[in-house]
Amino acid sequence: MLTLVTVMAATAAPAAADGRAPDPARPAQRITLTNSDNGRSVTASLGDDIRVQLTGSRENGLTWTWSAPTSGNSTILRRTTGGTKPNGDASATFHAEHDGTATITAQRGCRPAPGHVCPLVITPWKVKVEVK
Repeated sequence: MLTLVTVMAATAAPAAADGRAPDPARPAQRITLTNSDNGRSVTASLGDDIRVQLTGSRENGLTWTWSAPTSGNSTILRRTTGGTKPNGDASATFHAEHDGTATITAQRGCRPAPGHVCPLVITPWKVKVEVK
């Protein structure tokens, strides 16, 4: 009996701030965002996951690296995973917890190889997510 209770508790969906729970008839969706989604606005539903996968690049002795994506409002979009890789890639997953609007941001900067110099440029990446 303990196992059944544990499974049920793990799958129960949290209610939104207004008392709404995710619609059980609609399975949670996964929205994937990449480098090319910079500047977009997307809509998500309660319970959805938003996966951000940013790809770094290397050319002419310079590695362009991304910071780990962050949410501007962790009450609305809670980050569940996130990190960076030595090749410059970064990723994160956010869970839509409550109704509202939050912005996911990251920055791309340069890391030079020995004997190379980076330009002083930081490139922002931003997506606005509205959770309904």
